Amino acid sequence: MAIDKSAVIHPSSIIEDGAIIGANVKIGPFCYVGQHVEIGEGTELKSHVVINGHTKIGRDNQIYQFASIGEVNQDLKYQGEPTRTEIGDRNRIRESVTIHRATVQGCDVTRIGSDNLFMINAHIAHDCQIGDHCILANNATLGGHVELDDYVIIGGMTAVHQFCVIGAHAMVGGCSGVAQDVPPYVIAQGNHATPYGVNLVGLKRRGFSKEALQAINNSYKILYRNGLSFDDAKVNISDIAQSHPEVKLFIDFFTRSTRGIIR
Repeated sequence: MAIDKSAVIHPSSIIEDGAIIGANVKIGPFCYVGQHVEIGEGTELKSHVVINGHTKIGRDNQIYQFASIGEVNQDLKYQGEPTRTEIGDRNRIRESVTIHRATVQGCDVTRIGSDNLFMINAHIAHDCQIGDHCILANNATLGGHVELDDYVIIGGMTAVHQFCVIGAHAMVGGCSGVAQDVPPYVIAQGNHATPYGVNLVGLKRRGFSKEALQAINNSYKILYRNGLSFDDAKVNISDIAQSHPEVKLFIDFFTRSTRGIIR
């Protein structure tokens, strides 16, 4: 066990031998931290938090009561292998959020970036890969191997199917079911989710220029409104990307998509 002398740990919490607790970490009452866990500087566990498995958590995270991180996943193939969970910095993980360790059949690590907000009762399954500045609203559920790029917002009560990819700056409305990949910048809604335009409000808030917004909107129309085949749409969007780097996110996304895009 390696606990920094500046860490504050409530006497009712259990810290197993081997755990690494960084400077200025605060661990409230009735928490459990397993032997292979590393918690970075300034992170706070409010109370009744369980962190288990081979889990590494970065700096200045706020983890609220009854969250469970790094626990055994729900994949029936899992046989106790020492797979990992990695979480970045400045995340807010609210009450009853569950984040499960990865599988050896997947990428061996469930990875969370930085500056994310996971609201009450959100679930992040094994092998998920989540970028930075994402929001999962209450009761959002990600199946195994789901990928969320940066600035993705998932509405409350929404479920995302295993292996789906959701591109950067996309927004999925509440009570949706996502069964295919969602391109970047797109608003999706429904069960099964379908496209409803470009997330213009979010992009304006993040400082995208008028020229960039127009190029993104034109790319959306090529993909969904012009009656082109997917292959022809990709060629036309590639032409726009030559002069508008923001549109390159579409091209990168197309190369990663395996489940087909929402239509």
